[in-house]
Amino acid sequence: MTVPEPAREHGEARDCITPKVSPLELFIAFSQLALSGFGGVLPWAHRTLVERKGWLTQREFVETLAMGQLLPGPNIGNMAVMIGYRFAGYAGVAAAFAGLVGGPFLIMIATGMLYTHYGTLPAVQQALSGMSSVAAGLVLATGLKMTATLKRRWRPWLFVALALAGVGALRWPLLAVVGGLAPFAIAAAWGEAD
Repeated sequence: MTVPEPAREHGEARDCITPKVSPLELFIAFSQLALSGFGGVLPWAHRTLVERKGWLTQREFVETLAMGQLLPGPNIGNMAVMIGYRFAGYAGVAAAFAGLVGGPFLIMIATGMLYTHYGTLPAVQQALSGMSSVAAGLVLATGLKMTATLKRRWRPWLFVALALAGVGALRWPLLAVVGGLAPFAIAAAWGEAD
């Protein structure tokens, strides 16, 4: 079952109907995500989970990502656990997480062995440099897509600017910047909700 286009586009809450997703479907979807993403799977996760399969609305994706970022560990790993549990319980958790890490684990073992032998070749260095640029572009494009569902308020953008200034310009540690800004951002969001 897919979500109607208007609900996905505007990030509206879906009806009380949750799509039926089996552990096998979760395993295959997260395996495809993991094997498609170079430098990060977030752009592919958005495309698959929201745009192609319709398992999540835009708003649900953003909220799940936000929760994944607050928890320790990799964002997409946290999302796999939450999405797996939502659709298929503990079997879904195991299937989604195994799909996410299984293929890349085997590929990284093989890649590490190849890099040991061929990593110093100029062609390999140039290829790696090009792939990092593409990955950065994909992450930026996905971030811009996700901002479309946010309400147009100035306070969140103030915290975005402060975080960018702290980490990007001043080179302060990410944990210190997030830890320092988080209480004020929560208070500001709480104040807007009233």
